Amino acid sequence: GADAPRYYQIVLQPDLLGGCTLFREWGQQGNRASSKRELYLERDAALNAFEHARDAQLKRGFHVMFSQGFEVPHAR
Repeated sequence: GADAPRYYQIVLQPDLLGGCTLFREWGQQGNRASSKRELYLERDAALNAFEHARDAQLKRGFHVMFSQGFEVPHAR
């Protein structure tokens, strides 16, 4: 129903080629979610998009659940 909490999840997943996939999912708990996947060739561009998406959703009052893939060791 309309009272279900809204959520917005952002996942930033590095790929093996130095780029990143930014995956977003949003909706109300208990209802079908919407999602969007964007591919970035550069990590900095992906990080900017991640932060922009996060800040925009916080301003709209969403509960943002974070998930970042950057904890993996960097390839040399």
